[in-house]
Amino acid sequence: MKTPQQPLEQIIADVKLIYADLAKRPIERACLNRTECCQFKLTGATPYLTLGEAIVAAKGLRAAGKKDLPIRTDGACPMLKPNGRCMMYESRPFGCRTHFCDAAGGAYPRKEVIDLIRRLEEIDGKNGGTGALPIQVAVERALELISKPKR
Repeated sequence: MKTPQQPLEQIIADVKLIYADLAKRPIERACLNRTECCQFKLTGATPYLTLGEAIVAAKGLRAAGKKDLPIRTDGACPMLKPNGRCMMYESRPFGCRTHFCDAAGGAYPRKEVIDLIRRLEEIDGKNGGTGALPIQVAVERALELISKPKR
């Protein structure tokens, strides 16, 4: 994987700013933590992450004490703990924040968040990303990236 142009700390700060801007949007959410949206095999939907999102998620995974991405054979999100909670909830990607769960109010209307999506894509493009990838692939690559010794 190509080394990003910006320092990882800057990428993380830029992505977290986008997440903070999303949180300020007046879109009603009522997540009941049922984790149905985390059951990728059942929903048929897997979040796709840009490079910046994957780096934030990988850092969140490391902060949760995980060195590697947990392996799931049941089709659920690899970040889902046995107790049904996300092990990196504060670092969850944009797709998880704007999820499609009917119980929580359905998907965010794209027109309400397209500016934020474009900002995530800009970070990706600026840093040699290859576009959004499935969460498992994106986070595995980001874990390799954040493990590289600094120059």
